[in-house]
Amino acid sequence: MSEQPHDPRHRRLDADDWDDLHRAAELVWGAAPTTWVVEQTAALPPGRALDAGCGEGADSIYLATRGWQVTAWDFSRVGLDKAATVASRAPRTVRARLHWTLGDVTVDPVPEPEPPYDLAVWSYLHPAPDGRAAAIAKLCDALTPGGLLILSVHERLDEHPDLAAFGATTVSAALPADMVVEHVEWRDSDPRHGTGVDLALRARRRHD
Repeated sequence: MSEQPHDPRHRRLDADDWDDLHRAAELVWGAAPTTWVVEQTAALPPGRALDAGCGEGADSIYLATRGWQVTAWDFSRVGLDKAATVASRAPRTVRARLHWTLGDVTVDPVPEPEPPYDLAVWSYLHPAPDGRAAAIAKLCDALTPGGLLILSVHERLDEHPDLAAFGATTVSAALPADMVVEHVEWRDSDPRHGTGVDLALRARRRHD
């Protein structure tokens, strides 16, 4: 699904804006999970996951179907309600693993940080540049030793040249000293978002 140049989904929006956007569309991004999340978690044993900026819950629901206990965190109440509606079609055992949590990754503490998370997911979450480093570090600090950060962001989006995109240097600088980058690559943007280049990264928290 290609986006039009005036599409509001890549402007810097607050929670009320996102509530309005979610009300205006059945599913803003569709029901499929992020490809990078699927690729990087397919062989992992299930554990405890935090999905930051979960939106309508595609990644969270995917992880829950694979046995993960998922804290799905977003600042749009309407988005979370839509995610819960989508999840209501899943088996009860899957729904029981999903914990829809209202909050803003840039200002709120990580929900339920004990015990630590085994996995943190950051999929196309683009907060204001001055809040990104602290938000990424916050997620990493909530990981157990050996826990993974799976991050995918837009480095360039052709239809939205004014988007405050990420670069590898920005992401690398945001990682705490005990996070080790295991893999990074650049790939074509998900066509649901438009054309451009995405940055995909996997990093692991070191064992002491």
